[in-house]
Amino acid sequence: MRSITRDEAAERAELLGVDGYQVALDLTGDGPTFTSRTRIRFRCADPRRGSWVDVKPHRLTRVTLNGTPVPVETMAGGRLPLTGLAESNELVVEAQMAYSHDGEGLHRHVDPADGNVYLYAMSFLDAAPRWFACFDQPDLKAPYRFEVRCPDGWTVAGNAPATRGADGSWLLEQARPLSTYFTTLIAGPYHSIRTEHDGIALVLHARASLAEHLDRDAAELAQITADCLDEFHRLFGVRYPWGEYHQAFVPEFNAGAMENPGCVTFRDPLVFRSRATDAEHAVRASTIAHEMAHMWFGDLVTMRWWDDLWLNESFAEYLGHRVCDAVTRHRSWVEFGIVRKAWGYTADRRPSTHPVAGNGAADAATALSDFDGISYAKGAAVLRQLGAYLGEDVFLTGLRRYFADHAFGNASLADLLAAWTAAGAADLPAWTEQWLQSSGLDTLRAEHVDGTVTVHCEPPPGTHALRRHAVTVAAFDAAGRQVAQQPALLAGPSTSVPLGRSEQLVIADSLDETWAKIAFDDAAWRALPAAVGGLDPLPRVVVCNAMRLAVADAELAPQAALEVALAVLAIDPSDAVVGVLARWLSEVLIGRYLPPAECDTAAERLAVLLLDVATAAVPGSGLQLAAVRGYVRACADSDRLRGWLAGAAVPDGVVIDTELRWEVVRRLATLGALDVAQLDAEAAADRSTQGAVHAAACRALRPDAEAKHAAWQTIMADAGCPNYELYAIANAFWQPSQRELTAPYVERYFAEIADLAAIRSGWVLARVSEYAYPQTAADPHTVELTEALLARDDLDPGVRRSVLDAGDDLRRVVASRQKFG
Repeated sequence: MRSITRDEAAERAELLGVDGYQVALDLTGDGPTFTSRTRIRFRCADPRRGSWVDVKPHRLTRVTLNGTPVPVETMAGGRLPLTGLAESNELVVEAQMAYSHDGEGLHRHVDPADGNVYLYAMSFLDAAPRWFACFDQPDLKAPYRFEVRCPDGWTVAGNAPATRGADGSWLLEQARPLSTYFTTLIAGPYHSIRTEHDGIALVLHARASLAEHLDRDAAELAQITADCLDEFHRLFGVRYPWGEYHQAFVPEFNAGAMENPGCVTFRDPLVFRSRATDAEHAVRASTIAHEMAHMWFGDLVTMRWWDDLWLNESFAEYLGHRVCDAVTRHRSWVEFGIVRKAWGYTADRRPSTHPVAGNGAADAATALSDFDGISYAKGAAVLRQLGAYLGEDVFLTGLRRYFADHAFGNASLADLLAAWTAAGAADLPAWTEQWLQSSGLDTLRAEHVDGTVTVHCEPPPGTHALRRHAVTVAAFDAAGRQVAQQPALLAGPSTSVPLGRSEQLVIADSLDETWAKIAFDDAAWRALPAAVGGLDPLPRVVVCNAMRLAVADAELAPQAALEVALAVLAIDPSDAVVGVLARWLSEVLIGRYLPPAECDTAAERLAVLLLDVATAAVPGSGLQLAAVRGYVRACADSDRLRGWLAGAAVPDGVVIDTELRWEVVRRLATLGALDVAQLDAEAAADRSTQGAVHAAACRALRPDAEAKHAAWQTIMADAGCPNYELYAIANAFWQPSQRELTAPYVERYFAEIADLAAIRSGWVLARVSEYAYPQTAADPHTVELTEALLARDDLDPGVRRSVLDAGDDLRRVVASRQKFG
């Protein structure tokens, strides 16, 4: 299928104007396809020129243009050519569309818990033509009318309030113009909860098998939604413009959520089946706020082309965390620092790095690769810097002007800069060039002599431009107590900051306010294990990020990083920090960077420490749960873990509920301590979608040649495997303790991964290519195989990006091992 290019989109937008869509769907059958009939009214500025409509059917049955049949056999590559256009046109496209199981188009899921069928539409990027014919690009907005026939007892929701007709069909009509990529629909026997706030209907949906869990969480979800709406109304001065506000938790969803106006879709593991940590509640709250921010940034005003993706995602990321931090109980910036910034830092140092704005997406398929930590986390951090630079009044006044000037239309970076300039911003071109139109990560190093600190700023390798950083520089004593603090604007290669104290530990960005790598010297790293206990949460997050970056850059020995990380785990009260750091230690530092001969001892130290933390924590707390999960992943004592499954010797306050039980089962499977019959029994006890995913992972985790063969066949050849199960299998395949068992598959990955594009596409293809990459085979030969694969000119863009990024991670491991042994 051809993906539309930027030039093609610009040409078509100049030629066509879309007046409206009428889409009729018949979802009453139980087969693999459904009927889709689309009527499009559109104008043509130059009828002498031809164009095309995007449609990706199972079978195209009939097409007419202004009443004249269009030959269906002319369709190729997802495009149906249109000739003989008039100034005003009516196109009718009738097709049999295929339900998907990859989370794109109209996804069909059969819930193993009760056999119920659930549908949802994901139209993002190139997926809308998989369920209706359309002019699929962001800047051809139009009103929509959906008519939906479906089985009795089903609920239907979408971009507009749904009403039931006398004939049993559903009607959804949105008079406000929508871009194709955020049209949506949900249909099925969903369990729904309706409330109201400030005159806006708030509706929650989830599968019937999750009803009790949604009911339990409904009050929390409704309160977060209401509080966030109030805050966005206050910030923007523009009321929510899309009628009702539905939030649907849907199965096998690829993204965290999707900002469809009027009906946000979320991955349904966000409806917690078991106990969740405070961090998981915070992530859910910030996700709700993030998607709500899109109702303005992205939906009310939409980018013209994917080059300005940051106008959607960077703003939603920044405002989601800002609003969540302001109006909920969650301190969202800690989670942002330890999780989201770490994701962005990794992306910004890879060969695939790109600017925040103007990322050069030549076509829509390539743009999908740039939905990464740069567009989200770096963009959000940059906006925090901009807010400090402009001041709150100018920042918000500019946003309000932007909405007023471009409501229900499209805009670009230049339009937003013009709005800020009109609001009083100065010198934006220089700031934009520094922060939005350059890539890479500055490095900040603090040097302190006789009470004066000099912060040195180094640009990314291969560049010379230096950014200005608004930060807070702070000094700490040997116990980690802050003894001096000074706001500073870092400009140029070196900036002097008078702190009045000379201490062993100075942090150049102590409140985690900018986007930079914070570098410490050897003396500071030696001091940090004793000092981290006295640090406040944000400085400790800065240290954790600095440590992870220093390990990845082969500047800090893995053994030294282990001491710092264990010291943080021993004292940090945040379950976000404990959860993230424990996983990083198990999977990355011990699993990849440490020499194999040292891994068992390090894992044992980690397990002992985490069990101590869990035992000392408040019973039932999020901190205890995070520590217990980390302990299970590091534990090699299969007898203790079996005892936990039986309820023996479980720490006070720990409940082996459904999800924690699966954590234990996964670890026992990895250790080879559960056979196939035992795994089958666990799967039979949890006949849910998530249970099926866990069971699939456990089967792939077993250190057994037959299990690995079956898993590999599923990854590379099973086109019908549900996407969540596929991801779980690919993630589980490579285990550090199973290197010898999986060694034959290293060469096979590089021989077979390019051909995966024959049976997978989009999100699924890119993710499986990343997850199935042999990260445990950290040696120069794997680097050579990676380079040979990337030299091919026939790789799918998603495969290329995944292999490039995963290969960079592996190169860093190889470099560290070569340096530190």
